[in-house]
Amino acid sequence: MLKLSRYVLYDIVRSKIIIAYTLFLFLVSFSLFQLEENESKAILSLLNIILIVLPLVSIVFSTIHYYNSYEFIELMLSQPLSRKRILLSEFFGVAMSLSGAFFVGVGIPVLIFSFNSVGLSLLFTGVMLTIIFASLAFLASVLSRDKAKGIGVTLLLWFYFTLIYDGLVLMILFSFSDYPLEKIIPVLSALNPVDLGRIFIMLKMDVSALMGVTSAMYQDFFGSFIGVLFTVGVMALWAIIPLRFALLVFNKKDI
Repeated sequence: MLKLSRYVLYDIVRSKIIIAYTLFLFLVSFSLFQLEENESKAILSLLNIILIVLPLVSIVFSTIHYYNSYEFIELMLSQPLSRKRILLSEFFGVAMSLSGAFFVGVGIPVLIFSFNSVGLSLLFTGVMLTIIFASLAFLASVLSRDKAKGIGVTLLLWFYFTLIYDGLVLMILFSFSDYPLEKIIPVLSALNPVDLGRIFIMLKMDVSALMGVTSAMYQDFFGSFIGVLFTVGVMALWAIIPLRFALLVFNKKDI
């Protein structure tokens, strides 16, 4: 599997899209740190860009790569290789290349200008979101043979996680503001990895007031050591569960 993953990774790294994505992240990150005198403001601005651009690029690129690699996957299936090994090799190749692009594009400026708990939290969140949305992309791609339908589903997933979900949570919080919501806050946050990553980073910064009336509720739970373990564990599950379902479907799929 390692040899096949290296081949996929080498093939993707040479892609113009990955190179352009890396350069875009690097130029944006470096420019923000240069323009902002306060590193916290630069991190916050960078966070807002990452939470929109990173999931979109990860989920769309992973989906397109899967469909473009369909003939290669069919060829590998004719070899004495297990389906699980083939799909995991494709996934790890995509996830590693996208994570590497993020780490070079954002990680280098962050390590230079903001080498602290906030900067490291940003890098962790970015890498995890990259893996999570690549995992979601593989699940959507395996479920649908049609390329246009698969890309459409992934775009809907991105739109839901990055835009729609926050509105639904705010509606719930304000509608039931008279009731104790301390126990439901972690559950609501766990249902969206993008929202969870945003909370995880913002609570480490001196900008918690920007989170409004929910700031105290988030701080009580996510500001604790248990909250950190909860965040890491939930993000790991978001990466593993879709990929696990993708493997189950792929193993039974008639190709």
